[in-house]
Amino acid sequence: MTYHQVAETLGLQPPRIIQQVALALEETMREDAEAEQPFMAALVVSRQGQGLPARGFFDLAVALGRFPEEPARHIEAWRGEYRHALAARGNH
Repeated sequence: MTYHQVAETLGLQPPRIIQQVALALEETMREDAEAEQPFMAALVVSRQGQGLPARGFFDLAVALGRFPEEPARHIEAWRGEYRHALAARGNH
């Protein structure tokens, strides 16, 4: 899903609907990290980001200790997280 699709699904209203989605996803990332679960936020991508999450996703994943600090390794780490999130989602 894209950030915009999440906003529409949640029925969010302007202003700053994408920012509202991003803040909510950041909270889920913190909860997922604490619970040692895959980041469900990895399943949400930016329309402009070539099918990748927004920069803030990667920054927070690094800050939470789940992704390497080297930006060159972020996409690889995201792909693994994406697969884990899909697998975990399928188990529910």
